[in-house]
Amino acid sequence: MNDCIIVTGGAGFIGSNFVNDWVKLGLGKVINLDKLTYAGNLANLADIEQNPEHIFVHGDIGHSELVGDLLKLYQPRAVVNFAAESHVDRSIHGPGEFIQTNIVGTFNLLEEARTYWSSLNDADKANFRFLHVSTDEVYGSLSATDSAFKETNAYEPNSPYSASKAASDHLVRAYHHTYGIPMLTTNCSNNYGPYHFPEKLIPLVIHNALNGKPLPIYGNGSNVRDWLYVGDHCTAIRRVLEAGRVGETYNIGGWNEKTNLEVVHTLCDILDQQKPKKSGSYCEQITFVQDRPGHDQRYAIDATKIERELGWKPAETFETGIQKTVAWYLTHQDWVNNVTSGEYKNWVNTNYKERGEELA
Repeated sequence: MNDCIIVTGGAGFIGSNFVNDWVKLGLGKVINLDKLTYAGNLANLADIEQNPEHIFVHGDIGHSELVGDLLKLYQPRAVVNFAAESHVDRSIHGPGEFIQTNIVGTFNLLEEARTYWSSLNDADKANFRFLHVSTDEVYGSLSATDSAFKETNAYEPNSPYSASKAASDHLVRAYHHTYGIPMLTTNCSNNYGPYHFPEKLIPLVIHNALNGKPLPIYGNGSNVRDWLYVGDHCTAIRRVLEAGRVGETYNIGGWNEKTNLEVVHTLCDILDQQKPKKSGSYCEQITFVQDRPGHDQRYAIDATKIERELGWKPAETFETGIQKTVAWYLTHQDWVNNVTSGEYKNWVNTNYKERGEELA
């Protein structure tokens, strides 16, 4: 077994942040397997493109032979699985891709990992880890007075996306208990930060604000999310990989509950300061649109367990993290312009025109 890891989905938002951090921190070689769908972008990895510790492989976790060959060739000490279709609105319009990637793809990855792990000697078997990155959305929705999600909460997914992630979590658990593979699962709250594809709320609002377009808010904007800066998420995953108890689940949250309307107003206020319009405020572009089907009212993560057991807690508050995020987007407009062509515009047309909104 070599001192390297295989990361799946490492050209996407969270995955690319994790891979960049891993390589820049000198933690060992990363084999980065990514299908490069619309949200996977090699530009996310430009800073480490020439680094010999990063090897990019264009491929699908559903391609069993490819995954098996990579495991045999590189003999990794860990697999970190970020690969997923991850947007609720897209899952409503086209659930099939979510079933294929999040369930069938994870199954294929687990099968190949099982074959590889079974071939290792006892010491390497004990040291190997399979870390599966999931979401708080598997737990369903909370009321305003409910306690935040703990690792012991029952699964109650409400969208095709969250249902597919719940299924993948169950597969990971089953492969640990049935076959003994050293598995770890993390369930995170809403991430934000650099390289976030602008179909999600924060980058969408920044992009639309700067381009004079409406800032769409579902319903009345009262839906609540716990916001986690992506750099903090990556730190937490590294800590779980290093010291997490095998077979356990760790919830990773930012302790930052905000309504969607609060988030949008915060973004407008920051943009008013950092990139002011010729007249007026960006808040004047706020537009309320028809709510999406099955929209969960509130997510909140109780991250007590990971702090108690592993000593991790987020370094960023929402206020510090969102300032960093806006600054990054303002200084990386070439990246934004590159990813907001083609497939992105198709998604905007599909998702918002049916609500009578012209946002593209």
